[in-house]
Amino acid sequence: MADYVALLKDQGEAVEDEEPKVKRRSSRIASLDVFRGLSVFLMMLVDYAGPVLPSIGHSPWNGLHLADFVMPFFLFIAGFALALAYKNVTDRVLATHKAVLRAVKLFFLGIFLQGGYLHGTASLTFGVDIERIRWFGILQRISIGCIVAALCEIWFPCKIQREGRLFKGSYLHWCLAFALLTIYTGLLYGLYVPDWQFRLQRSTPSVLSSNDSDIIYRVKCAVRGDLGPACNSAGVIDRYVLGVDHLYRNPVYRKLKECNSSKSGQISDPSPSWCYAPFDPEGILSSLTAAVACIIGLHYGHVLVQLEDHRSRLLHWISLSIFLLSLGFLLTFLGIPLNKPLYTISYLLVTSASAGITFCVLYLLVDVCNYKWLACLLEWMGKHSLSIFILVTSNLVIIAIQGFYWVSPENNTIHWIVSHFVR
Repeated sequence: MADYVALLKDQGEAVEDEEPKVKRRSSRIASLDVFRGLSVFLMMLVDYAGPVLPSIGHSPWNGLHLADFVMPFFLFIAGFALALAYKNVTDRVLATHKAVLRAVKLFFLGIFLQGGYLHGTASLTFGVDIERIRWFGILQRISIGCIVAALCEIWFPCKIQREGRLFKGSYLHWCLAFALLTIYTGLLYGLYVPDWQFRLQRSTPSVLSSNDSDIIYRVKCAVRGDLGPACNSAGVIDRYVLGVDHLYRNPVYRKLKECNSSKSGQISDPSPSWCYAPFDPEGILSSLTAAVACIIGLHYGHVLVQLEDHRSRLLHWISLSIFLLSLGFLLTFLGIPLNKPLYTISYLLVTSASAGITFCVLYLLVDVCNYKWLACLLEWMGKHSLSIFILVTSNLVIIAIQGFYWVSPENNTIHWIVSHFVR
């Protein structure tokens, strides 16, 4: 695999302008491209088929559905690629400068795509009120995880003197991961969440109400350590730091029975007040554990770089994956739920282990057994994943197609498909 920094192939092109001080291999790890393509395919599947098949969409709160594996897969791949991109860095300052610049570019691209500027497949308009722009999203989370893992690899590279000392060679990475998890746990369970309120504009489409004025909702909390949708510390951090108007306005927990939401996503008046509140599943606190997911992927990449034969690599990957999976299920049994919006530690471990196992299977089939023809389409998607994400997953192609209509904007192909097969 060509040594590129980011989760997505197109972002890796930035590495090609690195100074000759960074040595690179010309060969590619095809299984990593296939894994990236598989992740993009799964994202497209759950985005477009999720409304029709709710069982593959995101879990409303606790639990795991197919869609809940997509983000951890991306973060795992991003960390893995970093181990290949920065295996021989001599100019750390230059490498840091370029890594930060790439992360900033990816972050602002995410704001453009998911900040509210584009109004979705149901609207031909665009533009966003700066006072209500969404700051965090999918690409922003990936950029945060990438820069944390990149700085680890640049300034504290994994160096081993003998085989079997991989963990010792990268102990500083694991120290940082442990520190991030400690901070996350302390804030998640120790931060006091007071009662809070928010104002909902009457134009908000998720509200069914005959009242024409803005509505003020109040949520009673006054607790610590609550992991429910209303009073968790992740939400209070985002509301204080980012502002409630800058959070995701259609959180998946509205699908819970308590919220009495209709198929179109509208919430009836008897629902609890927190059902109407914005909440960002890619918020500040959960970005800490997401960064750890990149560090775990970074370690899997170290295995590829440091170990020479397929058997040793697969043995190390499978052993670590089984350990992470067992630890994740143990934490779940002890009371830490599998929760994607909060990115709990049990969710981190189980999904990272799943990513590791999936990669092992693909590596065995594609790179060891040389069955590349079985996954040539996924490999192509992996090489062009950022372009696919921008054009397809972010609905730019759909928005462009529905711009051609007959007489009125509603008479277009996309509107007909949505009205007949989705709603």
